[in-house]
Amino acid sequence: MRIGISTASFFKKALTEDSFPIIRKLGIPLCETFLCSYSEYKKEFTDLLNERRGDTEVISVHTLTQQFEPDLFNYTERARKDCEYVFDKVAHAAFELGAPYYTFHGPAKLRHVPYRLHYESLGRRVEELCGFLREHSLGTTSLCYENVHWCYFSEPSYFTEIKKYSPSVKACLDVKQALQSGFSPEEYIQTMDERLTNVHLCDYNGETTALPGKGVFDFVKLFDTLLTSGYEGDAVMEVYSNDYTDYDELAEAYEYLLNCLYTVQR
Repeated sequence: MRIGISTASFFKKALTEDSFPIIRKLGIPLCETFLCSYSEYKKEFTDLLNERRGDTEVISVHTLTQQFEPDLFNYTERARKDCEYVFDKVAHAAFELGAPYYTFHGPAKLRHVPYRLHYESLGRRVEELCGFLREHSLGTTSLCYENVHWCYFSEPSYFTEIKKYSPSVKACLDVKQALQSGFSPEEYIQTMDERLTNVHLCDYNGETTALPGKGVFDFVKLFDTLLTSGYEGDAVMEVYSNDYTDYDELAEAYEYLLNCLYTVQR
């Protein structure tokens, strides 16, 4: 397992294209690239990222959920097609960046609205999107469904049901989102099982997020659980910009995570 960082960690501090020199200076070899707007889905922007990323490996791309992902499940074909147009651009961006995974949030939940989810139709649509992504990324990128406390995938049982109808879907474990949902990361790891291909790392204080090492989360236990379960993928530090003041703090958090991982691997 290797440790990387998400460019989302630099939101409000550095533009996506300007984050790569920072990542290299921090000595971090890989990243998840968070595409933040429609203009960033275009090939011109992907070309710019490739010019600036140097030898930094991009293991996944991510997008802002609410821009188009929920309406990929819209009952209206016109709405779905409009969003597939954007989805196609993201697929090409993943291909150009060499990213094997697209981290996906899917539909969001509105507050105070009861939901009765039809897992078969949702799972079959997820499988269609897996196929669409493979086709439009020329077979290089897989859909990696992430647990998020304010989306449909807010509890482990959701993925248990979805994967029955989607043999291709992969999974991304987000530690802080698991805790915010009221479930342990271990519960998600159990249901994700061999589908787990990406992990997002952030510390937590019960009410607020924090840099790894500045909260109460046990990363040694997490890494031990992952490796014991046979996990062979990578993990990326995904924190919020208000969790730190300067980039030296990010470097310290990265070293902290490496030390936790080394403790388990020894």
